[in-house]
Amino acid sequence: MARIRILVVDDHRIFAESLAAALAAEPDVDVSAAGSGPAALRCLDRGIAEGRRFDVLLVDAELGAGPAAAAVAAARAVPEQAEAVVDGISLVAGVRRTQPAVRTIVLAEKDDPRRAALALQAGASGWVAKDCSLQRLLAVVRGVLRDETHLPPALLTGVLRELTAARKHRTDSERLVESLTPRELEVLRCMVAGLGRKAVAERLFLSPHTVRTHMQNVLGKLGVHSTLAAVALARRAGVGPATLEGGPAGAPAPELSGDVVERGGQPA
Repeated sequence: MARIRILVVDDHRIFAESLAAALAAEPDVDVSAAGSGPAALRCLDRGIAEGRRFDVLLVDAELGAGPAAAAVAAARAVPEQAEAVVDGISLVAGVRRTQPAVRTIVLAEKDDPRRAALALQAGASGWVAKDCSLQRLLAVVRGVLRDETHLPPALLTGVLRELTAARKHRTDSERLVESLTPRELEVLRCMVAGLGRKAVAERLFLSPHTVRTHMQNVLGKLGVHSTLAAVALARRAGVGPATLEGGPAGAPAPELSGDVVERGGQPA
């Protein structure tokens, strides 16, 4: 019998461990629990290294945003022990990008069409209420492994409305970005990467004055008045940051601490 490997990610330890224990009672399920986004990412990487890949991620919709996350951050007050906050939607997007075979399901305490739409856009395969029955959750888990998408009927209209609005904003943003010249698009990508005028000039072998002119042209064509607004519009249009070889963006991520426990298998 093929076993399903599930990772529960929730910074409420009692909930995470209780759900993990309940799921582990299923004869074909191995389940682990992680207490933060970074801990979940390490657990996923460890699974790959050990040849025990996870199939499904159950992610708290409010991961990294509630009192539990604040308590974890406060407990790690020493700077070198601090753990970066990774919210639920960012975790879904990161896993979708780096491990597309892993299916993600978002667990939510309340219906929220906007956040549900964001989760689906990020790559989630389902949105499930935390107070649903265990059998319902297992049905959704087995469904997403068949490439199904699960969404509560009560959320469907609201989510469709949000997705339609998001698509319109994206289309408008794409149209504005398409008005840029290739050089202006290069400058915009550098802006998305967080580079200032001098750094952009050095990267593109231009004078700071020329870069300033390009930046002003970018803002004018996009119809915005600040770099932050230009970056936000660029992201909506799907413009990614310039690759920074040897710079901060290419530096290895610091070693992060986190709480990981496992049920029904080896310690994670």
